[in-house]
Amino acid sequence: MTTNPPYQLAVVISSVREGRFAPVVANWFLDRAKQRDDVTLSVIDLAESPGDLSPGVAGADAVVVIVPEYNHSYPGPLKTALDATGPEWHGKPVAFVSYGGISGGLRAVEHLRPVFAELHAATIRETVSFPHAWNHFGPDGAHDDFEGASAAATTLLDQLNWWANALRDARRVRPYAA
Repeated sequence: MTTNPPYQLAVVISSVREGRFAPVVANWFLDRAKQRDDVTLSVIDLAESPGDLSPGVAGADAVVVIVPEYNHSYPGPLKTALDATGPEWHGKPVAFVSYGGISGGLRAVEHLRPVFAELHAATIRETVSFPHAWNHFGPDGAHDDFEGASAAATTLLDQLNWWANALRDARRVRPYAA
């Protein structure tokens, strides 16, 4: 079996609201990802770099979007940032960690899938979602269903590893043609 070098994973924090919950969810996910030796992480926080996804996505082999559900969809600043990009996404896998009310942000994810298809990115099936997230994270950032949530993150990262390596290898052999 061939051992692949770590892939570059960009984690996009898409909420920019004052008092946002996004850092809690992002830090939880980043703690899981940092425990792996198959990934090198970078973070793109739209609250700190509004609309500026290009450099971070261009250098990434894969992307995880941390996304809340706002009004049955995803945040407007994320749409603006996505619309300002293009080729950076071509032939790259995208995964989602979502949070929100009863749906756990899954309506936001379902609205994002066709947007990423248009950007020629491949969204992976598995997600990590947190219904009523603010009720399930403690002051220390720990989730009250540690094993279940961690298992979901492991599955997502395992699948993302496969896709990131497969598509990175494919892009090396043949540049993506949009």
